[in-house]
Amino acid sequence: MKLKRVFFIVIIFYSNVFLIAQQNQLRASMGIDFINSPSLTDYINQSNFSSDGSQLPTFNTAVNFSGEYGRLLNNNFQLSFELAYLIYSYNTSNINGRYDISYDLIMPSLLAFYVISGQGYNFKFGGGGGARFISVDETLPASARSDNYTSTGFGAIIRAEGNTLLSGNVYANVIADLRYDINGEPSGNLGNLRNNVLNENVNFNSLSFGIKLGVSYFF
Repeated sequence: MKLKRVFFIVIIFYSNVFLIAQQNQLRASMGIDFINSPSLTDYINQSNFSSDGSQLPTFNTAVNFSGEYGRLLNNNFQLSFELAYLIYSYNTSNINGRYDISYDLIMPSLLAFYVISGQGYNFKFGGGGGARFISVDETLPASARSDNYTSTGFGAIIRAEGNTLLSGNVYANVIADLRYDINGEPSGNLGNLRNNVLNENVNFNSLSFGIKLGVSYFF
């Protein structure tokens, strides 16, 4: 009788562990963001850095890497923490030399999702937000020195995410994002980046949409 009771307790314990384990998700993704950052675009276009007078378009591309840990709190609600890293760069040359500007944007976010799950698939719809940390490096023509500017801001995300079973607990992952980031006006030892044509500081606020592909592991 005692052996049966112990066996029953062990079965219940491992069943609970299994159920809890199925509520976790790890994801790693890489993708492309299409970014509209009007102040930065105006600064580059109006500073005549390009030798042929070419202008940056309204939307420009950047590479986005991200990782996520999510936990399903019930059958249809998940909370997640994501850490994303975005890289953008632009360079051109004229008779005075080469111009380079690039920035790295670190984006931690807390996200909430409505989840639809079935045999071999998982769809999530939701959004959230978090802090934004940007670091900008600029090298002016005829200068060997790279100047650094930083700022802290806030951003929000609306997201649709799908997972399709590959094998075991491993799923193929695809994400579509719509994001608005208020990255502020980066400053450094030289002060702020300045658009002298408009007589204003350059901000890196941006509207973007992106597509990411990756892999999810449910456990």
